[in-house]
Amino acid sequence: MHPTLTTRRRLLALAAAAAAVPPLQALAATAPTPLSADDQALVDKAVAYLQGLTEAKGRFVQTDARGATSQGELFLKRPGKARFAYDPPSGLLVVSDGGAVAIADSRLKTFDSYPLMATPLSLFLAKTIRLDRGVQVTRVARAADGFTITARDGKKETAGQIALTFTDNPLVLAGWAVTDAQSRTTQVRIAGLQRVTGLDPSLFVLKDPRPKNVGRGKM
Repeated sequence: MHPTLTTRRRLLALAAAAAAVPPLQALAATAPTPLSADDQALVDKAVAYLQGLTEAKGRFVQTDARGATSQGELFLKRPGKARFAYDPPSGLLVVSDGGAVAIADSRLKTFDSYPLMATPLSLFLAKTIRLDRGVQVTRVARAADGFTITARDGKKETAGQIALTFTDNPLVLAGWAVTDAQSRTTQVRIAGLQRVTGLDPSLFVLKDPRPKNVGRGKM
């Protein structure tokens, strides 16, 4: 694989949805620690909020493990659909159509696709959001203006975790951070996330623009 392409993929957080963001199936299993009643109440509150977040849009700022930042516009349509359009000069576009997450890079003329369930996006794009089945909540941290829920997959043995951050009053998803097996963390901050209705279905369609005999099947 071309080294520039490898670096590019490792910059993708979304979504959140690229190589630097470890699949939920690869997150570590540790001995479960029962949550306090107050912590469980916050988890339940977050789940109810995410379950009710059917359509939304906002801006995102992504910071990778090296401190490099990029930003763009995001659209969410649950269940399963999301679009992360990176601002120029990035050339990146990440789209989940409900079954797969496609990543197009117009600058490198590359196109890759991953199963949605193999990315952290599935945690909050699922039809029914569950943080008590397969996913293990390891920590609930409170802040002056909100709280963060840290979770791991309870099935595998590779180190890693995802942390979802919410603001209070009103309750809003403020971003997430994913830490991989090498302790590299990619952070995504969301600004101005607002509920909307009637998002254009074409936002969540991304087809491979390359000729059928160019680049396909090569990783």
